[in-house]
Amino acid sequence: MQLSKWFEVATFATLILLLVVDLILVARDARVPTMRECTAWVGFYVSLALVFAVILLVVGGTEPAGQFVAGWLTEYSLSVDNLFVFVVIMSKFSVPRHHQQEVLMVGIILSLVLRGGFILIGAAAIERFSWVFYLFGAFLIYTAIQLARQGETEESDFEENILIRKARRILPIAPTYEGRKLIIRYGGTRALTPMVLVFLAIATTDLLFALDSIPAIFGLTQDPFIVYTATIFALMGLRQLYFLLGGLLDRLIYLSIGLAIVLGFIGVKLVLEALHLNDVGWINGGQPISWAPEIPIWVSLSVIVVVLAITTVASLWRSESRKGNQSGA
Repeated sequence: MQLSKWFEVATFATLILLLVVDLILVARDARVPTMRECTAWVGFYVSLALVFAVILLVVGGTEPAGQFVAGWLTEYSLSVDNLFVFVVIMSKFSVPRHHQQEVLMVGIILSLVLRGGFILIGAAAIERFSWVFYLFGAFLIYTAIQLARQGETEESDFEENILIRKARRILPIAPTYEGRKLIIRYGGTRALTPMVLVFLAIATTDLLFALDSIPAIFGLTQDPFIVYTATIFALMGLRQLYFLLGGLLDRLIYLSIGLAIVLGFIGVKLVLEALHLNDVGWINGGQPISWAPEIPIWVSLSVIVVVLAITTVASLWRSESRKGNQSGA
């Protein structure tokens, strides 16, 4: 069932309003939120996503609702994995804890802008060229193999990219932070605070994250509205989740393996869909391959839920087992 344009406009207007309110709250109160506050906000945003799924079920039927939930879960899981890198960036640049909320909010806004651009490009490419499914599928399978090789998720050292290294050499960077300021007087001249480098690191990292996440969600649905709403709902509450998880991030040791399985599955699904729609001349004479199976959304959703559940339980069990062995030793 085709969703009403008014419904889509009303949805985006509501989501933008929520993001603006969140931004105002961060600007007015930059303190570190309590665990209770973080739990309440994360619960609110998760509940909001589930309520939206029910609304989609009523308005559009089971197909868009299932696609949204599958896309949201995938994006949410990738976002949790991305928090590991954010932790490393905050530590690398010694960002004061009471300013980390602002950094995370800037990161979330950059993510929404970058993903919005990639979604528009991806949707246009898919509409015109069915072979893009092959490209997306191969990229996700490659990414899955790379994640699987990493094994347990570890907080590896953050490597500054060439853009940050050049910024350090060219721009006048002061050695210390001064509140929220980006430009200060230092040594008798104007200089940038390290916060500029932090924003640069977050922005370039977000760009890499978008390259992974957008093909993954397009493997579950090609509807740009569902793709972007699932992405927005996954990013909302990420700031509070960062503070809520804290040390728990170190306990999700099998998260990379779980994500590798999910991304590999979606990559295979994309390749099968490409074969089913095939118009590439050197594959089967440019004719669709009828025997290529189509994986329904309920199967995709089931695989994602089961894999992430097993990954989480196994990670927590292994962490507790390690803790018990260390205390026994």
